[in-house]
Amino acid sequence: MKTSNVLVLILVLLYINASTEWPTHTVCKEENLEIHYKSCDPQQDFAFSIDRCSDVATHTFNIRAAMVLRHSIKELYIKMDLIINGKTVLSYSDTLCEPGHSKLIFCGKKKGEHLYYEGPVTLGIKEIPQGDYTISAKLTNEDHNVVACADFTVKNYLEY
Repeated sequence: MKTSNVLVLILVLLYINASTEWPTHTVCKEENLEIHYKSCDPQQDFAFSIDRCSDVATHTFNIRAAMVLRHSIKELYIKMDLIINGKTVLSYSDTLCEPGHSKLIFCGKKKGEHLYYEGPVTLGIKEIPQGDYTISAKLTNEDHNVVACADFTVKNYLEY
């Protein structure tokens, strides 16, 4: 198993040198729901997956996310935008890590450490909006360095 992980890492590093931008990754694709993402950080891609597309329509679903940190996380901030037809229609921001108050288990991780999360996520909304749209998410640390950045494309035709 570790040999295959090393091989994948080498292939990714070789691909980085040959490509000018990150590939679009498919998170899930089912009959009525598709979710894709692409790193918008020119220096780093990351891994992200969910168990089943249909789980996203529920309030809580399981994800897996992994990356190597390029910057330490003492404080971590998230900014998310909902973009429809190229226009931002909704923005959300929050503090995820700060001294003495952390919402995430990886707060305090150092540059070069592996970040891996596997577990439940709750969106805090009753349903995923129908239609085609983009969710832009950016995580920055206390020095305003980008920790992770991605644009998620959602195509939702589920009827609730």
